[in-house]
Amino acid sequence: MKIPTLRIPDFWLAVLAPSRNDLLFALRNMIAGGIALYLAFRFDLEQPQWALTTVFIVSQPSSGMVLAKGAYRLLGTFTGAVASIGLIALFGQAPLLFLLAMALWLAFCTTGASLLRNHASYGFVLAGYTAAIIALPSTAHPLQVFDQAVARCSEISLGIICAAIASTVLWPRRVEQALAAQGKLAWQAGMRAAASELLGQDQRKGLLEALGKLVAVDAQRDHAWFEGPQGRRRSQALRVLSRDLLSLLRAARGVARQRLMLASAANARVTPLIEQLADALEHSSQERVAQLAARLEEALLDHDLPQDAHACLMQLAQVPVLLERSVRALQAVEQARVPRGAPGALSWHRDIEQGILGGLRSALAFLAVAAFWILSAWPSGLGALSICGVVLSLFAGRENPSASSLNFLKGIALSVPIAAIVGLFLLPGWDGFPLLCVGLGIPLFFASLCMSRPKLAPLASAFCIFFVNNVGPSNLMTYDLANFLNKAIATLVGVGIAVLVFRLVSLNPGEHHYRRMFRASLFDLAQLTSRPLEQAESWFGGRMADRLIRLARYCQSLPQERRQHWDNGLLGLDLGDELLQLRASLGAADTVLGMELGRYLHSIALLLKSGGPTPQRHHQLDAPTVALLKALEQAPHVPEQDLEMARAALLQLQFTWHKWCRLTRHDPRAAASLQGQ
Repeated sequence: MKIPTLRIPDFWLAVLAPSRNDLLFALRNMIAGGIALYLAFRFDLEQPQWALTTVFIVSQPSSGMVLAKGAYRLLGTFTGAVASIGLIALFGQAPLLFLLAMALWLAFCTTGASLLRNHASYGFVLAGYTAAIIALPSTAHPLQVFDQAVARCSEISLGIICAAIASTVLWPRRVEQALAAQGKLAWQAGMRAAASELLGQDQRKGLLEALGKLVAVDAQRDHAWFEGPQGRRRSQALRVLSRDLLSLLRAARGVARQRLMLASAANARVTPLIEQLADALEHSSQERVAQLAARLEEALLDHDLPQDAHACLMQLAQVPVLLERSVRALQAVEQARVPRGAPGALSWHRDIEQGILGGLRSALAFLAVAAFWILSAWPSGLGALSICGVVLSLFAGRENPSASSLNFLKGIALSVPIAAIVGLFLLPGWDGFPLLCVGLGIPLFFASLCMSRPKLAPLASAFCIFFVNNVGPSNLMTYDLANFLNKAIATLVGVGIAVLVFRLVSLNPGEHHYRRMFRASLFDLAQLTSRPLEQAESWFGGRMADRLIRLARYCQSLPQERRQHWDNGLLGLDLGDELLQLRASLGAADTVLGMELGRYLHSIALLLKSGGPTPQRHHQLDAPTVALLKALEQAPHVPEQDLEMARAALLQLQFTWHKWCRLTRHDPRAAASLQGQ
């Protein structure tokens, strides 16, 4: 009889059995928050609560993440403060125009946040909601908007400085120290994916795992940039590792495509070597890979080997070379040194139309709360409008804003009764800063323990922010039940309306979203024919990785017979891989061959720019392919190995194009999408 295991909820694990790192993280937050609050009192700042709140907003497990988030929060805060002064100066005497301008500012910031990544996106978020928390309360006293902006910037800056110093001095955890381990995990995932790709098996799982690791490690790379010279060196080495892993995956996928074109006899010659190399990659055995590389060199010297099998083995021989290159890049990450030829950062897909729609939804939600405030004439409605602006800036640019904002609402609802106990029952009888710290510190300490758990972090962060906001520590505290309830209800109403709008106005991806993504892929493929080759790998690989991850999420919600989008994404990746291989093989071609290559690239760019693969274009790449093949036969000054690799890439381009066109013939929806309907 199997005894069922008892699963303890994350909350109780966080509170009753915290790890050492969780305890140090919570203790560091308490120290930084206490110092920030004390200094805010000493400097007689208008609302010391903002200094304490900021500590918990920028609080992160590692110092690099705190510094990065703090820097962009500071930049976003100053930008939002300037915007609030401008909005009041222009529209302070015209309330309706002011609300409309405020909605447009939130829409702009939401759009920017959805198009950027990591902490640059966070800067736009801060610019949006800082304008809301400064400009909206200033509508009653427009002449005080500058003082309010200076006060908010001072309080927030104090909180950022305290959090940054505490994260650097007190039990620091550096991102760059963890980058080596994360780089190793990405490298191992790349090995497994390359093994899977060599055999042509389970493409979705292995490829997505490897791409997901690359995306995750690239996000951490941004944080390490703020941790000094060593962090920046590791960051640049990670760029090289990402590029080399993308190259390895490209070579492995090329072998699988070459194998599909082999005759049965040639296939029998190469299959054992492919399977042995795939097994060595699966187990990350560098020694076996080196032995197989020597065997591949011997096999390539066999004059009885068919030409198509020889080309396949040449492609396969690239895999050990690229593996060795990725190993050197991984060592550079571990040793914190920058390899030569470090590329630019990975580029990602940006959906401008989706970003604009998200921004317009933000404006709609803000105007809905504004209309409620105006029609109800509720005195506390301005607070609801301010918090709505905060929520819209935070979540409107995310993929699932309704779920994120709902967690935020739960955290706020949980903070209200606890803030009432502390602020209305305990603090009136307690005098002095130490007792204030005790009243605030106990709930915030337990919430900080929960912030270390990914599942609890959104709710715990909202609790910390609004617990402090509802208690409202200041030099002259008031204990008014009616004011407390009005403030709490306004907060819940503002966030609730934002959640409702997010649920009613859904921007989940559909066929139109897929067509936009595909047109962007065609544009990138066309750019790949002329973009500088040294940066093309990271540029194209990063963008296609991002799209494939998005397509995988989207395809999971569709019926099986309509999951052609993933196949189209893979074929676009294949076409780009072969274009890179062709250009790399003929990079040193003479003038005549270079002109013929230019004509071929121009032909394929025209096909991609004018709609991409369709059933009617099945043979339109054949004539340029034949012309370039003839030019390759008459090229005396190009090494034979490069010529053979170029021939193989050219035939694979033709094969992939035919396959893509056939796919659109079998799927009418895809054909319509590819024609840009």
